[in-house]
Amino acid sequence: MTPESSKPPRVYFFGTCLIDAFYPDVGLAAIRLIEREGVRVLFPSGQSCCGQPAYNSGFPAEARAVARRQIRVFREDIPIVVPSGSCAGMMKHHYPKLLAGENDLPQAQAFSARVFEWSEFMVRVLGVRLEDRGAPLRVTWHSSCHAMREMQVIGHSKDLIRQLRNVELVELAHEYECCGFGGTFAVKHPAISGALVNDKVDDIQRTGAARVIAGDCGCLMNITGAADLREIPLAGQHLAEFIWERVHGG
Repeated sequence: MTPESSKPPRVYFFGTCLIDAFYPDVGLAAIRLIEREGVRVLFPSGQSCCGQPAYNSGFPAEARAVARRQIRVFREDIPIVVPSGSCAGMMKHHYPKLLAGENDLPQAQAFSARVFEWSEFMVRVLGVRLEDRGAPLRVTWHSSCHAMREMQVIGHSKDLIRQLRNVELVELAHEYECCGFGGTFAVKHPAISGALVNDKVDDIQRTGAARVIAGDCGCLMNITGAADLREIPLAGQHLAEFIWERVHGG
């Protein structure tokens, strides 16, 4: 299926580890916003991690096993919608690399062609139009590295925000800089990660925005956690949860 084709009757939803463990309301919001467009969402219970932690830590065999599991679980030829640029990037761009030279490479390539980051799917495939029912609000947007550089979906995310007539989007001065999370990077290089995230918090503060919106929960966890340590009141929210709130008068 291509992004320009007609609205699919059904899609898969890949929940991500962080949404499953820490941000379940994000997953529910993302699913509900797809369903309100008349599309049925399937959530396979056998899904697991996308495999990126193992892959980035130098364990290709383990990552390959995870990739093969997802390919088996999401077996129907329908879109796979992922509310994370990081996980989507892993599944779309790195599964074929992991399985290069293997007998199941064609299956990996077919799987990857069906992967969409959530905002990309909402804009390019469903063509959603949003009615903002919330009070006036100033927000800023954090672009995750994978969503921006690998999936190249930031334009779709901002398009959704700009549809909200009562929301003012203030751009970050250093939007293209990493927040320092990087999954296992934050654990392996805490000093560098800490410096990066504190720069990001400072950049957000300078906008005067009441809230920072992002498309990756890992970035949100890192940014808001750093702000909490500095006792800075900073509200962070995933794009899907934010939009669900706005279209319902939040």
